[in-house]
Amino acid sequence: MENYIDVERSIIKKFRKEIWRKFITAVNEYQLIQEGDKIAVCISGGKDSMLLAKCMQELQRHGRVKFDIVFLVMNPGYNEYNKQVILNNAEYLNIPIHMFETDIFNIVAAVEESPCYLCAKMRRGYLYKHAKGLGCNKIALGHHFDDVIETVLMSMFYSGQMKGMMPKLHSTNYEGMELIRPLYMVKEADIIAWRKYNSLQFIQCACRFTENCMLGDNGRGSKRQEMKELIKKFRQTNSIIDMNIFRSIHNVNLDTLIGYQKKHEMHSFLEDYERDTAAANSEDD
Repeated sequence: MENYIDVERSIIKKFRKEIWRKFITAVNEYQLIQEGDKIAVCISGGKDSMLLAKCMQELQRHGRVKFDIVFLVMNPGYNEYNKQVILNNAEYLNIPIHMFETDIFNIVAAVEESPCYLCAKMRRGYLYKHAKGLGCNKIALGHHFDDVIETVLMSMFYSGQMKGMMPKLHSTNYEGMELIRPLYMVKEADIIAWRKYNSLQFIQCACRFTENCMLGDNGRGSKRQEMKELIKKFRQTNSIIDMNIFRSIHNVNLDTLIGYQKKHEMHSFLEDYERDTAAANSEDD
């Protein structure tokens, strides 16, 4: 029996509650996949994107909605070891990847200010462009539950705003393209457990600046790592705090907020304050 079959079975059976059900729930609740979609599953080589690829394969085989998938790997300038790890894992897991080359790492290496921001922006742009060239209308990324709540906390602590990570969004630069995040409800700890259960090893940090931290399960930038540690403490204090952070972005009470932004336009509670007060007084009369 091929090894990848055991890996696939572990998603459906061993981790059915922790991974498969949450994956399916996100796909359905956020309406991530429609009939006739052609989706580029973007694989970085890490545990998250590799799990996403396997989940998407299973959904395509057994789901009611018919869609096509392409497994897209962008090489931003990996060293030969990292590149080979990706190729070996794809073969081991029976994922037919399509790899294309870019020079992003060399370009970003010469940038002193915000190289990570530029790298992320360029990578996303290349993925959209290449996926569209292959006839895809969506790209799927491997962001998970912990990425979502870490983003909420980072936005509060470092940007002074309440900002989440959307389960799907339309591309502003590539017409007709959409980004989806099917692992939106899957916790990172369960992805790590799945990786360990199947004795899998993936690259983790392939950036030129952080190449030495390749095969672990921690860290992807100092601020995000701070949030990981903070959330870890929250979980030790109360097991539902992480879920409450997640639920908070699904249940925003605008009546209690001083200001909010909609379509890049700022709004204040004062806009409706006098009108709402007058309406309340008229009801009392």
